[in-house]
Amino acid sequence: MKAIVVTDEAAGTAGMTLVERPEPEPAGNDVVVRVHASGFTPGELTWPGTWTDRLGRDRTPSIPGHELAGVVSALGYGTRGLSVGQRVFGLTDWTRDGTLAEYTAVEARNLAPLPGDVDFIVGASLPISGLTAWQGLFVHGRFQVGQSILVHGAAGGVGSMVTQLARQAGAYVIGTGRAADRQTALDFGAREFVDLDDDSLDDAGGVDLVFDVIGGDIGKRSARLIRPGGMLVTIAGPPEARPADGLAVDFVVEADRAQLSEIVERVRDGRLRTNIGRVAPLDDAVAAFNPTERIKGKTIIRVHP
Repeated sequence: MKAIVVTDEAAGTAGMTLVERPEPEPAGNDVVVRVHASGFTPGELTWPGTWTDRLGRDRTPSIPGHELAGVVSALGYGTRGLSVGQRVFGLTDWTRDGTLAEYTAVEARNLAPLPGDVDFIVGASLPISGLTAWQGLFVHGRFQVGQSILVHGAAGGVGSMVTQLARQAGAYVIGTGRAADRQTALDFGAREFVDLDDDSLDDAGGVDLVFDVIGGDIGKRSARLIRPGGMLVTIAGPPEARPADGLAVDFVVEADRAQLSEIVERVRDGRLRTNIGRVAPLDDAVAAFNPTERIKGKTIIRVHP
């Protein structure tokens, strides 16, 4: 089968190559999925699981990508809950070969059924962004109706999902980003927008929750904007500052079938929109991940038509 592999951590996306690899075999409780579309996050090339297994052993050449939508082609021993020929989408394990390939093996519990009226491209764009937003708001952020939320990167893949979910749940949402992202963030449901280059972040102070995807100085400054008893939720690593009389939580997204099903239902009925910027075939994936100009939205790779 065709697959994208990486062998050199220092090379980043420039170190990706298209090769031939053997098709995977399903282990117990696995399914093999014929991948129709795959999502990829460039940051995963800095994650330890891309380069080593759970015991710390080198596992290169490894196949990156952890989001997929496709069709189950084989079942492992003892696998229940899914069937051959079923449309699925989901999030694969961080320390196993991923989804930038024609086939991938994944634990069945990491997948959810993909309704027939949801395109594979849309399905592949949902797992990381949708689950990160859902878990950050409702699991770790302990969101309550009527709270005010500052969402960094509100026009991005994760931020746009956070903005939509929070607004629908009754939050007052303030989005941040670059000036060029203002209208996109407002279109996704932000009530206000802060240009991080030219506006004063301090003017957005007094919020109940900050959802941070940036970290660094922005994360530290954001902690000062949170009301007593509020919360900083971040996916940018351990927070360097905590809100006064509040909490700070960093987390890594996890696969969850029930949450995936809830997210895709909201896509079906129009409550959620994905933020897809470019769709490219697997043969052009290396070039797609090394663009000559900034691409707004998430890049999705179409593997099988």
